[in-house]
Amino acid sequence: MPSHNSPVLPPTGNLWRTDELTDLGYGSRSIKSLLDSGSLVRLRYGCYLRASVWDAQSAGVRSRQLIYAHAHGTRTTSTGQFAYSHTSAARLHCLYLWKVDDLIHLLQRVNPSTERHGRDVKCHTRPFSEDEIVTLSGLRVTSLERTAADCAMTLTYRQSLIVMDHALRLGADRSLLQGTANSLDGRRGIRTFRRALENADARSESPGETLTRELILRLGIRPPTPQFEVLSRIGRHRLDFAWKKEKVALEFDGKAKYFDYKPTPEVLFEERQRENALTEEGWRFVRITWKDLFNEARFQYRVLHALAGRSAI
Repeated sequence: MPSHNSPVLPPTGNLWRTDELTDLGYGSRSIKSLLDSGSLVRLRYGCYLRASVWDAQSAGVRSRQLIYAHAHGTRTTSTGQFAYSHTSAARLHCLYLWKVDDLIHLLQRVNPSTERHGRDVKCHTRPFSEDEIVTLSGLRVTSLERTAADCAMTLTYRQSLIVMDHALRLGADRSLLQGTANSLDGRRGIRTFRRALENADARSESPGETLTRELILRLGIRPPTPQFEVLSRIGRHRLDFAWKKEKVALEFDGKAKYFDYKPTPEVLFEERQRENALTEEGWRFVRITWKDLFNEARFQYRVLHALAGRSAI
C-alpha cells in the first residue's frame, strides 16, 4: 500500500478510475497528492492517467487518449447503447483533422436522459443501423463512411474536405457516401457534405495538400495534377502538384513531411538532389508552407508568376 506521506503510483498500468485507485489503497488524499506532484493527470471526472505517459504523447494521440479515458471511466466499452461518432470516430479511424475540439462525440438512438455525460461529451441522435458500426480497439465506432458523412454535416467546408479526402484515401466507398448524401435533403449541413464529397480527391496525402488544392480552386487558378510522376536522371519522382505543360511543380513543405520518417538532414539532402535533377529537366518549383495558405494574395501571385514562365518567385 502506498505511503500517505509520499504516495507512488503502481508499477503496472497507466489508466485508472477512482474506484480502481481506491481498491489499490489510494485514498482521496493520496490521489490529490499524486495530482499535485505531477505524477498523475486527471483526464476527465473520475479517470486518471500516469503523467509520464501523457507527457510523451503527441497531440493526436492525446486526443484519442481522452476517448479511451471516457470509455474506461464510464465502463461502456462494449455496450450497444451508443457508438463513438463524428470527430471522435474520426480520431479512432486515425483520419486527419484540422482545428477541431476535443469533445467526446456519442451517437445514441434516443435523446440523452438525465444521466450525467459530462461537459466534455456531445450527444447526437441521428438514426443509425448496426451496419454503420464497427469495432476499433474494443470500442463501438461509426464506420468510415458514416464518420465522414457525420463530420461533413457538422464541420466547416475546409475541415470536411480534409476528412473526406483522407476517408476516401483509406478506402471509404464513394458510392455509399453519395447515396447517403442523396438521402438527406433538407438536413442541416447537407450542402457542405455534398460539396466536400464532390470535390474530394483520394490522392491527397496530407491536410496541407487538401487545403492547397482547395485554395487553388477558390482562387480560380487552373487546377494542377496531384501526385504527378516524373522522371529525372536520378530516378522517378512524385510531385505534390504539377502543371505539366508549363513544367511548374508546387510542393507543400509541411513539418511532418520532414520529421515523421527520417532524420531531417537526410530528407533535406534527398529533397535538394531531387529538385536539382528536375530543375535540369526544366521544372520550376513553388514551395509553400502552412503560413503561405493564409496569405492568399501572395500565394496567387507566386503561382501565376511561375505559370507565366517567370523565375523570380
